[in-house]
Amino acid sequence: MTTASDGSWLAAILDWSVSLMDLIGPAGAGIAIALENVFPPLPSEVILPMAGLAASRGSFSLFEALAWTTMGSIIGAFALYGLGAWLGLARLRAISAKVPLLHPEDVDRTVAWFRKHGGKAVFFGRMIPLFRSLISIPAGVTRMPIWRFGFLTAAGSLIWNAIFVLCGWFLGESWHVVEAYVDVVQYVVIAAVGVGVAWFVYARIRSLLAARGGDGDAASLAD
Repeated sequence: MTTASDGSWLAAILDWSVSLMDLIGPAGAGIAIALENVFPPLPSEVILPMAGLAASRGSFSLFEALAWTTMGSIIGAFALYGLGAWLGLARLRAISAKVPLLHPEDVDRTVAWFRKHGGKAVFFGRMIPLFRSLISIPAGVTRMPIWRFGFLTAAGSLIWNAIFVLCGWFLGESWHVVEAYVDVVQYVVIAAVGVGVAWFVYARIRSLLAARGGDGDAASLAD
């Protein structure tokens, strides 16, 4: 299986993933997806259709493509789950106390939200770019039962992987037509995250300035 290279980092990743699948078969797709889970910039939306394309050409079966990519998703997710478990709540609170504009209470609120919505967050998060990787960390921090985390990760990952693997399977060489639609979703997610971060920074700076102003007024009254 060969691909055209335009010299971009995306083309390099595509060539690498294809070479891995050519070398070790469906296990190569699983390794690529496991790495994608740990390093979100790697695009599963490109790697998965190539696994489907390889399956359509007879390099391995469609079942193997789905099984290995889903296994890779689970392994990558558990790596980040382990990171979250290693960090733990106390360590995250200590880190947040040293980061500008963050407070330990922010970590507490995030953990409380995850404890309430963790199951839905893990399942649906597996189908949202960027969050599909990051959602595993709070799962580890809160020590979500391993069996539950594994089941929800497998279910969500299987749906996500199947969509793109089947695109490669059915569309063949025209698999790249889905990229335009995926790019729109990614841009929406990135824009939403950007707006959320900007609003958080604005609100936190405003509250800090208000607090300092209040302290100054109190000091002047004391004088």
